[in-house]
Amino acid sequence: MTSDNFHLKDEIKEYWSNRAQTFDLAFGHRIPPGPEFDAWQRPIRQALGDVPLSVLELASGTGEVTQLIHDLGHDVTALDFSEAMLSVARHKHANKPRLRFLLADAENTMEPDARYDAIVCRHLVWTLTQPEKAFEEWHRILKPGGRLLVFDGDWARLTLTGRIAATVIRLVDRLSGQDPYYDSAQGEKHKRIMEQIPFSNGLRPERIIPLLEHAGFDNISLQSHAPIAAAQRKQADFRNRLRTRLYRRFILTATKA
Repeated sequence: MTSDNFHLKDEIKEYWSNRAQTFDLAFGHRIPPGPEFDAWQRPIRQALGDVPLSVLELASGTGEVTQLIHDLGHDVTALDFSEAMLSVARHKHANKPRLRFLLADAENTMEPDARYDAIVCRHLVWTLTQPEKAFEEWHRILKPGGRLLVFDGDWARLTLTGRIAATVIRLVDRLSGQDPYYDSAQGEKHKRIMEQIPFSNGLRPERIIPLLEHAGFDNISLQSHAPIAAAQRKQADFRNRLRTRLYRRFILTATKA
């Protein structure tokens, strides 16, 4: 879909909305109970602590990370700009206390100043159309001393091991058929978006850390994503085990100064 009034943000929204009903079938999006659930939840527990907080989850999608945060006892606002994604999440988490869903733009939330104790997002930063303004917005809506937790990766460039894994995956696809739910099945749409976003040549910590510092964040630190990938491999088939080795992923934490 293209027109003079159909902008990049609309294209991104349409892409995710079209995937909402099958998104949890794609490897790497649904977080199954067991080792993978525990591995994803561990950095959240470490970043947020044991005292219940008011947490904003940005780009909450179908509510997988929502459950990780909510199960730790926090009050969660799950924000997404796709009504289709929120519809799936609302059904998944119907009637839960301490949880509200908000249809809004993660780059311009329209939330009050100093509203939240913490912000959590998974696989959002790479899609930001105006990252500098987004980070300033997140800083604005956090309370003093508020925490930011980011799960993301460099989805534009394969690692050295990833190149080998990608070659084997292509062979598996030819032998057993392509996985219809994996991101590559949306290849052309995904590629078109990637070509237009600011992080089109890859999201790396060294690129976003100066932007976060400029927005007013400090105490920025990085953690390895390796424990999560290792947990994913325990429950994955051969092709998906290879997928955990494709890209460099990272966990970043920061504090509002």
